[in-house]
Amino acid sequence: MVVFLSVGIVGFGLGPQFPLLWGIAFTGLFAWYHLNCSWEALYDGISDSLLMGLQAILIIFLAYTLVSTLIQAGTLPTLMYYGVELLSPKIFLPLTAILITIITLAIGSSWTAVGALGVAFIGIGSGLGIPAPMTAGAILTGAYTGDKMSPLSDTTNLAAAVTDTDLYDHIRAMRPGSMLALGISLVLYTVLGLSVSGSIPEGRIAAIQTAIEGSYVVTPLVFVPLLIILGLAVYGIPALPTLGAGVFVSALTSILVQDVPFASAWDAAVYGTGPKTGMDLVNGLLESGGMVDAAWAITIVIAALSLGGMLERTGILAVLAHHLTQLCRGVSSTTSVTALSAISMNILAAEQYISIVVPGLSLRNLYREQGLKSQNLSRAVEAAGTTTSALVPWTSGAVFMSGVLGVPTVQYAPYYFFGFLSPLILLFMGTTGWRIMHTDQNEPASTSSTGDATVPAVGED
Repeated sequence: MVVFLSVGIVGFGLGPQFPLLWGIAFTGLFAWYHLNCSWEALYDGISDSLLMGLQAILIIFLAYTLVSTLIQAGTLPTLMYYGVELLSPKIFLPLTAILITIITLAIGSSWTAVGALGVAFIGIGSGLGIPAPMTAGAILTGAYTGDKMSPLSDTTNLAAAVTDTDLYDHIRAMRPGSMLALGISLVLYTVLGLSVSGSIPEGRIAAIQTAIEGSYVVTPLVFVPLLIILGLAVYGIPALPTLGAGVFVSALTSILVQDVPFASAWDAAVYGTGPKTGMDLVNGLLESGGMVDAAWAITIVIAALSLGGMLERTGILAVLAHHLTQLCRGVSSTTSVTALSAISMNILAAEQYISIVVPGLSLRNLYREQGLKSQNLSRAVEAAGTTTSALVPWTSGAVFMSGVLGVPTVQYAPYYFFGFLSPLILLFMGTTGWRIMHTDQNEPASTSSTGDATVPAVGED
């Protein structure tokens, strides 16, 4: 399957849909002939996986719709209008990461933060001469840092739940590594900003603002949809109704403020926007595909979830997890195996929830046997699972982020520093014993934090 994906996507430049379909066909035939698995069992696995991923599918539909309605309402164009005037190219990248971190920490959803603000930051960066992949990397660094540290985040709560860890103990365990990864990222973004920021061509900012003013009413009133979205999210309203409310308020704003006809406002929600501002740069940044354009992303997510469901139902993921536990002989190797498990679940199951659930449930007894507190496991599955999901092109997270930001995964990946630093710092913790917590602080488990002393093998639960 990994060969199918590599050859199809990298070798032939195909979209992920058909390489995933090849994997589905191969897995089905293998399960049918070699594992004697019935079609009914495979279908149940597919349907269970799709049910688990239904929220992600609906969020993608709403997010694509929201971006189009926010553009039509003038919200994102106005953010770009003021952003290119107030921000400096030299500080733009680190400041973007910090602002997105704060917003995501408050609302608890990386997807909501990126869906509501990502396009605006991409536009501001482009206006300042910052390449879109760099801006996307800074956005994702902020989004996943804030998501990991927020008690409102679904993945943060899930990691705590499946590892039987108190939520705030889990957040406290993640804080040092996350802050270190964010700090290093900010330094790298500062260096990157200094290296790419030359002098802005004379008149460019004025030209961008003139182009925006020629097509949209620039007024603080257009920020009402954004304030409502952020307010609902901070209040604790789930992502789906929050995004849905944003769509309705944005459409209403476009009708009342931008004087868009009623039918045109909803056409933009469905079919997207194609502004003609007189400036190609602005036109390109404010083009969107709407709900219809979401279909491309949805097909990838459905195929990936179907494949993950088949792998789960046939027992392939369970066998993989079981054999990985045999490699755990101490804190260092246990941490490494946990990270490998989470990343491999992202690659094979294409869903960040699976990257948390499978290692979390499979390895928690092993952590107990080694005298390790559950916070070590909950931190590990998030640090290696949640953060790396945006680096695997066929996961729902990467599909969403690349689609909303308009930057392919392979282009933003080199600048998404947090996605690499988070698992690397986790491995550093396991190797050195830094911030490793034992069940008895006075008498740590017999395994040293850097050694690999033998522990009893863990059987299937």
